[in-house]
Amino acid sequence: MVRFLLFCLALLATGPALAIKPLAKYWARPDTLGLNYQDLTLTTADRVHLAAWLVEPKADAPDQHTTVVVASGDSGNMASGIFTAATLAGAGYRVLLFDYRGFGNSDAFAIDQNYLYYPEFATDTRAALAEARRRSPGQRVGLMGFSMGSLVGSEAAATTRCDFLVTVAYPASPQHVVAHYQRIRPERPIILPADAATYSHVAPKVKCPWLFITGTDDQATTLADTLAVAHAASPRQRREVLPVPGDHPQSMGAFDEEETAPRCLDALRRLLASPASSKG
Repeated sequence: MVRFLLFCLALLATGPALAIKPLAKYWARPDTLGLNYQDLTLTTADRVHLAAWLVEPKADAPDQHTTVVVASGDSGNMASGIFTAATLAGAGYRVLLFDYRGFGNSDAFAIDQNYLYYPEFATDTRAALAEARRRSPGQRVGLMGFSMGSLVGSEAAATTRCDFLVTVAYPASPQHVVAHYQRIRPERPIILPADAATYSHVAPKVKCPWLFITGTDDQATTLADTLAVAHAASPRQRREVLPVPGDHPQSMGAFDEEETAPRCLDALRRLLASPASSKG
C-alpha cells in the first residue's frame, strides 16, 4: 500500500510531459523505500555540479559486482528513479541516480521546456558514468536510460567507456517522436537541438551489449523503430529487444511493476552474461 501511495504521489509530482519539465523539489528519497544511500555531488567536464544518490545493494541480496547508472526521463527529477533503484538494489545491484543540470538540486540551467532534450544532458550522463566507475573499481559499470535519458544515454555510451547499456522507451528517431507529439498536441511546438540531425549516427558507435525495452503499444518510441536499430547492428554488436505490454508511460515502469520487473531483471542478467560486458 505504501509503495502504491508513493507511486501515485510521483505521478502527481511529475505529471505527463511532452518535453522537458524539471522539478526542484524531491517528493521522496531512497530511504523513503528503506534503501541505504549517500548524497553525492558530481562535477561535469564543463564544471557544472550535479546532485546524485548512490544506492547500495540490499544487505540480503547477492552482490552482482555491478553498478547501474540511471539516466531519468524529461520530467521531474531523480526521485522518479527510486522505484527502479529499489528493484535493482533488491537484486544485488549498486545504483547511481543523478539529476541533469536544471533538475532537482543540480546547478541551474536555462531550459526551454519546448525542447525535446539538450545535448548538455549527455555531458551530465558521462560525468555520472565516470563517477560510478571511480567509486566501483573492478566492477562492471553500465547505463540504464529512460526515454530522454536513453537518448542522451546512448550518446554517452557511444563516447565513454560503458560496459552495458539498457534503454527503456528509446527514441530511435527524435524526428519521429516530434512528429508524433505534434499530431496529438499541435498547439505546442517541440524543438530539436541541432545535433538531432546526426543522431542516427550514434547507435552504430555503441559497442557495448545493449538491451532495448519497449512498450508494444508505444506510439512515441515505437517497437518498429527499436527493432530497426537493433537489426542494423553489426554481427559483433550484441543487441537484444524485450517488448513489454503498454504504451510509452507504461513501459517506463517496466522495472517497477510486478508483472514486468522479473522479466526485465532476467534480461539484464542475460545481457551481463555476455563476455563483452565483463568486469571493468
